[in-house]
Amino acid sequence: MTSMTTIVPIMTAAFLGSFVEVVEAFTIILAVGVSRSWRPAFIGTGLALAVLAVLILTLGPLLGMIPVELMQFIIGTLLILFGMRWLRKAILRAAGIIALHDESEAFARETDQLKRQAAERRADFIAGTAAFKAVLLEGIEVVFIVIAVGAGRGMLGYAALGAALACALVLVVGFVVHKPLAQVPENTLKFVVGLLLTSFGVFWVGEGLGAHWPGADLSLIAILAVLGVFSFAAVRALRNHRGAKLEALA
Repeated sequence: MTSMTTIVPIMTAAFLGSFVEVVEAFTIILAVGVSRSWRPAFIGTGLALAVLAVLILTLGPLLGMIPVELMQFIIGTLLILFGMRWLRKAILRAAGIIALHDESEAFARETDQLKRQAAERRADFIAGTAAFKAVLLEGIEVVFIVIAVGAGRGMLGYAALGAALACALVLVVGFVVHKPLAQVPENTLKFVVGLLLTSFGVFWVGEGLGAHWPGADLSLIAILAVLGVFSFAAVRALRNHRGAKLEALA
């Protein structure tokens, strides 16, 4: 049965996950448009979107052929792996072990590289390829997020809506301000998305194995809370360990 306790987390996970990926792709598109011209940026973006459309149309019918329990187990496992990857990096960044991702720095680096290639005959092709690769790679991650959070409960439509809203928001804000969305707290978003995806993964692996969660969909909140407590404890422990090492070296 479809309920708000299922729809809201699914749309939220799809929205936040897609938002992060689209911001990264938009940074490259903007760098191409500003440093070279908008023509190769739009051509590369359009071709990548066409490839993604084919991918979605191909995968869509195949999902209906997989038994629900098997799909939940497979997607749940992938979600745990995917979510834990995001969560691990977010924890390390929050603890100061690795540097925070900076969209302004990424924009400057990509713009500088494209300007250095501007004298080449194939400058437009290189610029268009950069936009194509960025949109395709980040777009594949968006497609995976939509399928992963929506397919387990037959809610691809809600997940796709969340992703579409994220894409629209990034494009509107990005083109209005005409610069990278450097003020977006990307690591915080990745932390939240990592928690959400991992929580969905644990939940759906359990359902795929035939487990009956207490409170049904509401158990997602409990799983999320437990993962959140352990994640913040990990950040605190890593910060203390890093502080102790710096004191020892001083």
